[in-house]
Amino acid sequence: MYNLMKKLIPRGNKGNTILEFALGSVVMVAAFLGAFQYGYIFYRYNTIENAVNAGSRYAAMRPYDSTTSTPSTGFSTAVKNMVVYGNPAGGTTPIAPGLSTANVAVTPVFTSGVPTSMKVYITGYTIDAGYASQKLTGKPVATYGYIGIYSPYY
Repeated sequence: MYNLMKKLIPRGNKGNTILEFALGSVVMVAAFLGAFQYGYIFYRYNTIENAVNAGSRYAAMRPYDSTTSTPSTGFSTAVKNMVVYGNPAGGTTPIAPGLSTANVAVTPVFTSGVPTSMKVYITGYTIDAGYASQKLTGKPVATYGYIGIYSPYY
């Protein structure tokens, strides 16, 4: 029986297992890294999308104190702080690494001289996931109908 087994398993195949493991490991590591990067970018995008939604909702309910479609500094700063820090008064730690109030745009939509909706979106921000990155320009975006008090003269 021993002689039969020697004939069936040639001696030149001893390193095949190691070679197959090495090649398979490279493919598996690449697949895991790709899945991790995709998941991380998706996670960060979802976090930012929720923050933009909260900021737009906040802008839709806050009293609007400008007579034009250009928001006042106080209004704009409060909405941008709401998006970046989750607090209209501001904060020290943004919801995403590298996100700042400069990356947030607030655009009131006027109809017949009265604000009818508030649009908030991210511009010029890049989500970095190591080997891959995703640049956000004009997205995510959220628009809410304005239900706050229009008080430009108070």
